[in-house]
Amino acid sequence: MNFTSPESLIFWTTLIFLVFFLLMKKLAWKPILGAVKSREESINNALASAEIAKKELLNLKADNQRLLDEARAERDTMLKEAREIKEKIIADAKSEAQIQGAKMIDQAKASIESEKNAALAELKSQVSDLSVEIAEKLLKAELSNKASQTALVEKMLDEVKLN
Repeated sequence: MNFTSPESLIFWTTLIFLVFFLLMKKLAWKPILGAVKSREESINNALASAEIAKKELLNLKADNQRLLDEARAERDTMLKEAREIKEKIIADAKSEAQIQGAKMIDQAKASIESEKNAALAELKSQVSDLSVEIAEKLLKAELSNKASQTALVEKMLDEVKLN
């Protein structure tokens, strides 16, 4: 058998390949397939973990957005309540000021009325005092003679009857 002929070269190459293939199948194929399979599983696990992490991230984003929306709504509610309280305080202050102003005006009117009444009473008193003095002086002058006394009495009696 000639080892340099093409047929023998094909034969020996095929034989060596088959032996190598059997050795590889028996010794290396299972570990290589196991390594490839474990690598595939680790990649699939990593992809699954990445998918879970992505879903968790989306959930966190949704939670954050929900919390942000709730905080904005709460802020808006607080601002609305603060505005309402401010408006109520202003309205109460205006109302109280109007009430106090009305009380002060009423007190001033009462004081003016009281002072007016006092002034009128004093004026009446002074007028009556003056009237009495004038009447006294007139009566002294009129009553100095008997004829004028009689005429005055008759005149007064006539006036009393008319009223």
